[in-house]
Amino acid sequence: MNSPAHQPPQIAHVNGIDLCYEIFGDANAEPMLLIMGLGAQMVLWDDDFCSQLAARGFRVIRFDNRDMGKSSHLSGGGRLTPMELLKQRFLKIPVVAPYNLRDMAEDTVGLMDALGIRSAHVVGLSMGGMIAQEIAISFPQRVRSLTSIMSTTGNPRIPPPSRAALALLMEPAPTTKEEFLARFQKTWKVLRVGSFPEDEALDRSRGERIYARGPNPAGRARQLRAILASGSRKERLRQVKAPTLVIHGTVDPLVHPAGGKDTAASIHGAKLLMIEGMGHALPIPMWPRVIDALDQHAHAAAAKAMH
Repeated sequence: MNSPAHQPPQIAHVNGIDLCYEIFGDANAEPMLLIMGLGAQMVLWDDDFCSQLAARGFRVIRFDNRDMGKSSHLSGGGRLTPMELLKQRFLKIPVVAPYNLRDMAEDTVGLMDALGIRSAHVVGLSMGGMIAQEIAISFPQRVRSLTSIMSTTGNPRIPPPSRAALALLMEPAPTTKEEFLARFQKTWKVLRVGSFPEDEALDRSRGERIYARGPNPAGRARQLRAILASGSRKERLRQVKAPTLVIHGTVDPLVHPAGGKDTAASIHGAKLLMIEGMGHALPIPMWPRVIDALDQHAHAAAAKAMH
């Protein structure tokens, strides 16, 4: 299926940094902004996934967050030590970070400004969901609808990741391409939970694409610091007025399903879609449900706004 008007990646200078972005779909369609998660490049919003959304009548914009892919790489903030994590968890001593989620929310709003978009359907996955929530709290007029996928409120009471998922977060960065590709395949096997042959067949080529665009382990460490330094949004989420959809997998090993339930419970009128057997990933067999949900939610919000 050919997507309407797919533009090649471009760079926008926003909020003092460069963001690499790419657009699928018609210039006059409802804008939908896709925000990726921790240490993840925009191409993990699969091309076909974006094209299918564009075919539903959206102008789909994906981008590399700061410190990822072809966007600006920053400096400072070394790898998190287990000691820092323990201090944060038990002594409530905040993690020090060169930037936080509010800065990343400002990046995203800056990208909207650069593209002349006054408001959009904002969709965030994992850390991207946290950034999307922050946009809905701090820049409510920019959000037509909010969708938070496999994310959480930052509430410290949410159960931690599974041991296998936590181990992935704490592993030292791969040093060679082969190591990188092996780690990429292993990571997604853990995060997807279960067998997804279609995705497993694509993992190596997906990994190669990401490697070619330039992995940035130091950037991932800074993004993780940003999450931990930003604290809980739970109380502030009560202010959110945008129509909200929360999507979470029932077997998510990285962000406990309680994180999604807590997000939905914290936002007035939010809808919660729990997807049976989905882990911390969007495997191809799950796309139809996710795309249908995004489509219905955004179009319903757009129709409501017109009345």
